[in-house]
Amino acid sequence: MRTAIITITDKGQDTAKTLSQELKADIIPRTSVGEQWQHYDAFVFVGALGICVRTIAPYITDKHSDPAVTCIDSQGQHAISVLSGHVGGANDLTKIVAATMGARPVITTQSDNSGLWPLDTLCQRFGWSTIVTAPNGKRTDDMNGAIFAFVGKKPTALLLDIRDRGTDMMEETLPPHVKLVTSISDITPNQHAVAIIVSPRKYTAPTGIWTIQYVPKVLTIGIGLAHQAQPAGAILESIHDMIKEHGMMAEAIHDYATIDVKSDEPVVKLLQQKGKEVTFFTATQLSAIEVPTPSDTVARHVGTHSVSEAAAILATDHGRLLVTKQKGKDKTFTLAVAIARNHLREGHVEIVGAGPGDPDLISVRGRQQLEKADLILYAGSLVPRELTLCARPGAVVRSSAAMTLEEQCTLMKDFYDRGKYIVRLHTGDPCIFGAIQEQMAFFDRHGMSYHITPGISSFLAAAAELQSQFTIPGKTQTIILTRGEGRTPMPEREKLHLLARSQSTMCIFLSAAIADDVQRELLQEYPASTPVAVCYHLTWKDQRIYRGVLGDLSKIVHDNNLTLTTMIVVGEAIDNRKGLSELYSKHFTHLFRKGE
Repeated sequence: MRTAIITITDKGQDTAKTLSQELKADIIPRTSVGEQWQHYDAFVFVGALGICVRTIAPYITDKHSDPAVTCIDSQGQHAISVLSGHVGGANDLTKIVAATMGARPVITTQSDNSGLWPLDTLCQRFGWSTIVTAPNGKRTDDMNGAIFAFVGKKPTALLLDIRDRGTDMMEETLPPHVKLVTSISDITPNQHAVAIIVSPRKYTAPTGIWTIQYVPKVLTIGIGLAHQAQPAGAILESIHDMIKEHGMMAEAIHDYATIDVKSDEPVVKLLQQKGKEVTFFTATQLSAIEVPTPSDTVARHVGTHSVSEAAAILATDHGRLLVTKQKGKDKTFTLAVAIARNHLREGHVEIVGAGPGDPDLISVRGRQQLEKADLILYAGSLVPRELTLCARPGAVVRSSAAMTLEEQCTLMKDFYDRGKYIVRLHTGDPCIFGAIQEQMAFFDRHGMSYHITPGISSFLAAAAELQSQFTIPGKTQTIILTRGEGRTPMPEREKLHLLARSQSTMCIFLSAAIADDVQRELLQEYPASTPVAVCYHLTWKDQRIYRGVLGDLSKIVHDNNLTLTTMIVVGEAIDNRKGLSELYSKHFTHLFRKGE
């Protein structure tokens, strides 16, 4: 937001300067507010609310065009949302101003204070289009009636056709007076006062109630074009008309895709001029995609049996075709419609990094995934069961410790085929020795939707618990994450003694059982006096950390009976705060100068 700060009294100068720096805002005189009213997205007044109101009163016109206005008193005690709270963003701005100055935010918008969804700004937040239908069946630009009924906690139906950040938020924060329905026929005026629909599909709004349909941009249009097809504008209109004929909204189009040899076609140029995203694929890429309606004629002309269908599938990362190849009436184009699988409201697998062990160290997103899962399959002895205690009532929670990979995949596929939401919970971050590759290969073979939520790795927990910085200017700028060679062979170029030549900070996973071999290899390059830390069950309740030197590594491990979930850290970075402080004091004093 382009923001202006206005000070009303001299007492507010310090507050104005602080806010100007934090918000990257301009400080302007109060007398220029009128001429600058349309040039800024937001105004922050520092001073009395009455003077703020009298200053802006002559320029207020409409909440959809007026800038956001916030007022904070010159003592910095209260920040007040004055104008355009929802649509203009004054409520959010007020919270930021209050947090910056340690003030109390004052927001009077009922939906904000009641914790209900701000229906008039969800479209901006999630990139949706909005269609409002009044109880008389006519479309309107005014949703105040719907908002009034919703905030008044009248019975509300929620129909979700897709999955995205917005629908996830709605499901996670479902108010008591809102009921999820699965069909438009479930919405009736006898049971509901408001209907909220999130869908790319075209619906006839039920009469007798307020209906708000949010249209998410989730559709990809694959297009095939005749050479120099014209007129471009008419063809584009025909494409949109065909989308509507197949029961979908043109507002739901996210992007377009075609073959690269059509990049100079008039239709493509027009799309780009309109700011639409167009993705191009080569004939080789397109010919590798299996499609429902291949064409030998297309293959003779451009070298691939499909353009529209194959392009739509590729652009959605092998998503689902909603509309197979259709020819335009004048035969100047073909189109197909696809949607990415992660937007489909069907089975889904979320691979979640649990963090190092402490339930509080899972990410907010990871915790949210656990709370909505139908099945939680967690990695047994590597992940504390406490992490799964947030599971919703009725969810199935299973440990994979005693299960084969085949049994794990079969269980997940069973839930997936029933349209369920699955969380596969791995220790640390799944990408580091997480053994997820085989599972993802299984998901790919069966066309299953999946995604990865990263987690905090145990090597990061080691640095935190050791209170060490693993990179030291002038000494080591590299952290090596590796393991010793046990039953799983290591590539020849990644033998421990070869990696050790760099004298970097080395974090060694899964190797306590072969501590003798690890010590022998590391001593080929590191001095025996090199600091080591052997970290067992990092951040767990029974965490133990043993410090020593490399020459005693094997003894430390054996004497303390350390096996699984043990991290070995080697390098000068361990507990080197004294050396680091001296280094910074000598060479980095410029970083600590006032104002830098």
